[in-house]
Amino acid sequence: MDTTPFTRPNGLTRRRMLGTALALGAAAPLGLASTARAADAPSPAPAPTPGRITLPEPTGPHRVGTVALHLRDTSRPDPFAGPGRYRELMASVWYPAQHAGDFPLAPWMTDGALKAFLDDQNYPLPVTAGPLTAGHVGAPVHRFGQRLPVVVYSHGAHANRAANTITVQELASHGYVVVTVDHTWDAFTEFPDGRVLTPWIDGAPNLSPRDYAADARFVLDCVEELAAGRNPDVDGKALPDGLLGAPDPLDVGMFGWSKGGSATAAVIMADRRVRAGLSIDGPMGGITITDVDRPFLMLTAEFGRDQNPNAVTFWNHLRGWRLNIQADGVRHLSYEDAAVLIPQVGKLLGIPEQQVQQMVGTLPADSSTRIQQAYPLAFFDLHLRHRRGSLLDGPSPRFPEVRFLP
Repeated sequence: MDTTPFTRPNGLTRRRMLGTALALGAAAPLGLASTARAADAPSPAPAPTPGRITLPEPTGPHRVGTVALHLRDTSRPDPFAGPGRYRELMASVWYPAQHAGDFPLAPWMTDGALKAFLDDQNYPLPVTAGPLTAGHVGAPVHRFGQRLPVVVYSHGAHANRAANTITVQELASHGYVVVTVDHTWDAFTEFPDGRVLTPWIDGAPNLSPRDYAADARFVLDCVEELAAGRNPDVDGKALPDGLLGAPDPLDVGMFGWSKGGSATAAVIMADRRVRAGLSIDGPMGGITITDVDRPFLMLTAEFGRDQNPNAVTFWNHLRGWRLNIQADGVRHLSYEDAAVLIPQVGKLLGIPEQQVQQMVGTLPADSSTRIQQAYPLAFFDLHLRHRRGSLLDGPSPRFPEVRFLP
């Protein structure tokens, strides 16, 4: 079962690798050239602040807005939280925004969660080392006169809802509502009352992909609440203008990385509200595999079908549109934000290239960024918006490192 952090032969878990990147990032300005945006896009983001890691800008024509939500599932008691307590989750909604210039950019992680993350690494660093995102907190929603397709995101073990921000903000910049969720007790997460929870609390439950899937299905319920014009935030916080009624509850996809990829498979097998699923190197363990008649994309690396029997079993139960692609030179971290953060640190601070490659593989950071932006967008455009392009038809000269697996 995919319930423990992915560990490499040198003993580095995902959190150790990313913690190293953030720690070293506080020592020097870090940057990655932003991808050019559409001609009608607003002015570029300000220059990086010295000592702050940066993420690539999304490529879509719209500015991005975001808002955090505090959610409580009253159908699921949480005994670990105490008597009479129910499952609580922090989530973020990302969306195309308008009039965003007066709204601040959201940090990659909240200050409390990031501080806990850095403290866990034994790095006494300021939270200002963390990246800023392209999301403007609380900016009004750009509605286009119609409801917006929805994508739900689930992170990997011992991570955070920020782990695939590159893909999340890319989808939002192209007109999607994306809802990301922290899986409490298996994430570094901060609640509005100041509580900070981490995966390392003594006695914390060992969450399985099925637990993640239960969280995701509750998030789908909350999407329906937003679509119906009701605010699911348990504190009744003010929502951005235009968010109520914006999501289309009949046009929903889901994606996840690692354990979140396995959870995506579990959700699409159990919940027909999800019309299309994308797993980013999901191990596919710890779930009951049944037939799936809806589109599914597997973006694999170290849990590909050539070495993972669970992935083979799941693949053989896909009865609808299916595709398995894999880039050359990838490791487990190659398709998430760490693939961009860690090489920046290595180049600027002289980390040996061999050590960087042990973490994120030999796929260049800019190639990883373009893959994370292009393929999920093409997949959801095809199956949620019925916008057919050529990227998913076969190998592309734009992406010579991406192979289509039979």
